[in-house]
Amino acid sequence: MFKKKIKNIYFKFFNKIIFLIGCIGLRRLRNTYKNITSLEDAELKIFSQGGDDGIIDYLLFSLNIKKPKFVEIGIQNYTESNTKFLYDRTSAKGLIIDIEQNLTEKVKMYTNIWKGDLKILEREINSDNINSILYENNFSKELDLFSIDIDGVDYWVINELNQDFSKIVVCEYNSVFGADLKITVPNLKKFNRTNYHYSNLCFGASLKALIELLASKNFIFLGCNLLRNNAYFISKKYSKKIHLNFPDLENISMYTDSNLRESRKKNNRLNYLSGRKKIEEIYNCEVFDLASKKIKKIKELFI
Repeated sequence: MFKKKIKNIYFKFFNKIIFLIGCIGLRRLRNTYKNITSLEDAELKIFSQGGDDGIIDYLLFSLNIKKPKFVEIGIQNYTESNTKFLYDRTSAKGLIIDIEQNLTEKVKMYTNIWKGDLKILEREINSDNINSILYENNFSKELDLFSIDIDGVDYWVINELNQDFSKIVVCEYNSVFGADLKITVPNLKKFNRTNYHYSNLCFGASLKALIELLASKNFIFLGCNLLRNNAYFISKKYSKKIHLNFPDLENISMYTDSNLRESRKKNNRLNYLSGRKKIEEIYNCEVFDLASKKIKKIKELFI
């Protein structure tokens, strides 16, 4: 018990230091916003996994949104997420969701939830419940930012959302699936990335699949972070406020050229596969091919 308290004090102090450094870095970065032509130029890592804190601030700043209303699905304990910094800094209104056990207790350990209107929900999100959950928690309308990273049926969840469901959308994609195919894991209930394949490499959807899906909901693709795991979109209603060089949709291979090495062995230990070895590891995995509307093994699509 004593060790736990000491650990909590340490993390809270450490988080304050990171927050203060982040605020300084953000002020400097904002001086460059007028000259930014690609999302990578706006990257700044504070509490996000990659440089997403900076990208998100750039987009919100460009839309003149000072206190965003946001939803983030897939946060673990909220120490490393896309919305923690903006929540801490702006006292925003947000809904955060994850299946992490004792989620509220864990979030409270590292986040001052009194600083804003933050709802914490411990639920599994799927294509059947996403709209009802957003509605029941009063987050079905007037969203400024929607972020999803559930390592699984992300495509099918987004597919159920309405047109222009948010001004800005951040969604995780699977760069291992490459730039050319429109594929996603099947819409399975209680999808678990590790259970589906021990390597943890067969999850989510390809970037091309998400670009097409979001386009059907009136969003424009803006680019990705340098980690090549998060894709950014903006509602067409607000696209004129973003002064970027929009990506060439006929050539998105640069956004799937990822050096992430998070593959695992059957004993769950990291084995750091890279290059083509990553896709070869999951050749026998089944995915839903959106072009043919059929379940296929990956080796049928890549060989």
